[in-house]
Amino acid sequence: MELYLTGNVLKPKGLKGELKVQPVTDFPESFLKRRELYIGRTPEDAVLRKVLSAKVYQGFAWIVFEGIGTREAAEAVAGYRLYVTRDHLEPLPDDRAYIHDLIGLEVFDERGERIGKVGDVLEMPAHDVYEIETDGRKVLVPAVEEFVEEIDLRKGIMVLRRFSEFL
Repeated sequence: MELYLTGNVLKPKGLKGELKVQPVTDFPESFLKRRELYIGRTPEDAVLRKVLSAKVYQGFAWIVFEGIGTREAAEAVAGYRLYVTRDHLEPLPDDRAYIHDLIGLEVFDERGERIGKVGDVLEMPAHDVYEIETDGRKVLVPAVEEFVEEIDLRKGIMVLRRFSEFL
């Protein structure tokens, strides 16, 4: 089973196990309707936990899980991550994509010549950056319309403009 990151547990709040969570999603309100989440250091060791209560306030989610009812239990999971399965991901508009869907795309230049593939998507303060693996090296390209001509998830391709400027 593949799990997808949706939040990072920051710290406990109060004495009854409430957790402050930094959402890693464009849809923080999705925490309000989730009845279960996977929690762990990694997707491999994450365990499914029932959500007893959740609220979103000032950009953070505040969550209470079944089995984490004390401050000590909450402190023990600080630094853990929260995950969901693919079928619990929020649907995206046609012009948006999840990062995990971009990784591995075949990359071409505007002339149709293969450049390489997307190795990673780095989140930067101004905008995301695509890490393109090409000829045994990694080239960083800003994820902005000026350089990205097309992304077609069905075809599994990304077309970049002016790629030679980054070499």
